[in-house]
Amino acid sequence: MSRVQSIERAFAVLGALTDGPIGVTEVADRVQLPKSTAARMLQSLAREGAVEQVPGETRYRLGPRIERLAVGLGAMRSVAEIARPHLAELAQSVGEAAGLSVPEEREVHYVDQVDTPNPVGIRDWTGSRVPLHAVSSGLVFLAHRPAAAVDRYLAGPLLALTARTTTDPDALRERLRAVALAGFAWVHDEFADGISSVAAGVADASGEVIAAVHVHGPSYRFPPPGRAAALGLHVATAANRIARTLREGSSPDADAGADAGR
Repeated sequence: MSRVQSIERAFAVLGALTDGPIGVTEVADRVQLPKSTAARMLQSLAREGAVEQVPGETRYRLGPRIERLAVGLGAMRSVAEIARPHLAELAQSVGEAAGLSVPEEREVHYVDQVDTPNPVGIRDWTGSRVPLHAVSSGLVFLAHRPAAAVDRYLAGPLLALTARTTTDPDALRERLRAVALAGFAWVHDEFADGISSVAAGVADASGEVIAAVHVHGPSYRFPPPGRAAALGLHVATAANRIARTLREGSSPDADAGADAGR
């Protein structure tokens, strides 16, 4: 219970700083804590970069780590909102569930999914996190990382989720080269038995792959015979459309056009 209480108090202290810099006494008053406890909480949060003292003052404000988290959350929401209609169109055209994921260190984080009415489908993986090497989205992310970053990943533990999960570093390197050339990645029964998926990357204005679009379905019917390459290109086209919308929305010309229309 003490750990839960500490987390609750930390969030209360962070909430007290959302309106701007304040001192320890005011923080203590706002969150109804003894001043000594509030001071310890602020010091702990400062060590983590969640808060910081205003230079030359005794007041505290939210720190750079909170800002980075907020920026990342805003970017993820922006991508998800833009991607949603494309996922719906993709799910309808392919007849299988379509989803969106983002990279988080050594994992893929699934952030959205659009299902189909098909009575035999794949469960919603939104919110799940899985190792990069075991899923199509993760292979896409790895294929676009610098060589040194790939080496660091492959030097770490490579968990086999099924008997078909590729865990040999040399085999994975060869596979990543093929993914980079093709523009999409397929996996068959590697994350879970009976599931196949294909994914393609979504690049931002700088060319960095910040998300991936995927389609997955039961292996007995997905992909249909002879359709793997065409489906891969279809998913890559959807990912490129999302990327183009992202770039247009963040470009100076788009902002100027929006201002002119007001």
